[in-house]
Amino acid sequence: MQDFFYYCSSPIEWKERGYLLRYFFYFCEKKTAKCNEYMGTEFRTICSIEKSMKGLTYTDQILSLGSCFAEHIGNKLDTAFFQVDINPFGVLYNPVSILNSIALLVEGKQFTEADIFEYHSLWHSFSHSNLFSDRSPEIFLNKINSRLNKATELFQKTGFLLITFGTAWVFEERKSGSVVSNCHKLPSTFFTRRRLSVEEIVQDYTEMISKLQSLFPTLYFIFSVSPIRHWKDGAHENNLSKSILHLAIDQLQKQFSNVLYFPAYEIQLDELRDYRFYASDMFHPSDVAVDYIWQRFSETYFDSSTLKIMNELMQLSSDLTHRPLHPESEAFLKFQTQLEQKIVSLKNKYPFLIDRI
Repeated sequence: MQDFFYYCSSPIEWKERGYLLRYFFYFCEKKTAKCNEYMGTEFRTICSIEKSMKGLTYTDQILSLGSCFAEHIGNKLDTAFFQVDINPFGVLYNPVSILNSIALLVEGKQFTEADIFEYHSLWHSFSHSNLFSDRSPEIFLNKINSRLNKATELFQKTGFLLITFGTAWVFEERKSGSVVSNCHKLPSTFFTRRRLSVEEIVQDYTEMISKLQSLFPTLYFIFSVSPIRHWKDGAHENNLSKSILHLAIDQLQKQFSNVLYFPAYEIQLDELRDYRFYASDMFHPSDVAVDYIWQRFSETYFDSSTLKIMNELMQLSSDLTHRPLHPESEAFLKFQTQLEQKIVSLKNKYPFLIDRI
């Protein structure tokens, strides 16, 4: 610093160099502040989600219904050893199909041959995914009724109903006028395709939620809109459809205190904007995106105690799915012994695991 002024040839030059030095320090200070500001900034928009006052615990029975995303969250819950039943009718995309499925669970309906049909050598039901379809009507009926019986029994104990809407578009069978859950690739002439209105969805779900409140007073609903885009109708139609679903859920939230909303759609589209968060088809969330949304779901609906238990059990789940390169090795045999001991220890620590592992 002294040398900086020592070589000044005159007081005027000394003064000029003083101005220069002060400007230099001022510039450094501003740059440092700006750098610190950038370092403390998230280079993305974050969806703010309030912690739910009503949380999920390991004692709750959960039913997850709806689109593919309902299966993503349901599978995460299952992997973490929660009590969860996932889509007993298969994937459901529209609000009416989900509503009809809930009605079947409340009724405890048994399907007969009058409820099924044959097409391309397979027997199907308009209430079920084609994953249930079979060449034999007897086997098919046994499959769907067995699954329905199990789901109906669990539904009586359900504390949380997770509902994921995928689209506001529905297919109505021309013959019966009923909305179908799956068209099973029948000719388009068999159906009328139309878009639901906000009013229709709100009216139907208001009746359903009111009925379930009287039957199960402690039941809570967690609604979400699937982030998976339905692109066959184009970008504009997809956005209109998703908007209808959002508006309907918003009205239901305002009417019922036991209706909650989880912003899976907003997280995917607003936080995870980059295409690296999408699968190869560019429409479905990638595994990384699903993991992140699951993390946000956990932060919203699990308290610290539940999160602590979940972290322990997720490690157990990882151990159980371990596939060794050399299953006959001494190291793997030792790993199996330690795993069995770990399971016994966790069952003693958490008795609810006894029927889940």
